[in-house]
Amino acid sequence: MAREVTHEEDGPTILDESDTGDDGKIYVCRCGLSDSKPLCDGSHNATADEEDGVVYKYDGDDPDGERRAIDEIVYERE
Repeated sequence: MAREVTHEEDGPTILDESDTGDDGKIYVCRCGLSDSKPLCDGSHNATADEEDGVVYKYDGDDPDGERRAIDEIVYERE
């Protein structure tokens, strides 16, 4: 499965000791749906039933938003 996610940030996020969890580890979002990017907030749980080989779009890049399968991602050229 794949997800189309819109990223709006234009610079890095600096992580430090305050970003560690109770277990002393830092969890980085890989699904693209976290409200705490680059940190994981558990939003990936919404993707548990996605099918392999299908590209999904979540409205508003929100795990609670409507999820739909899309045929392709088209990039606009400048």
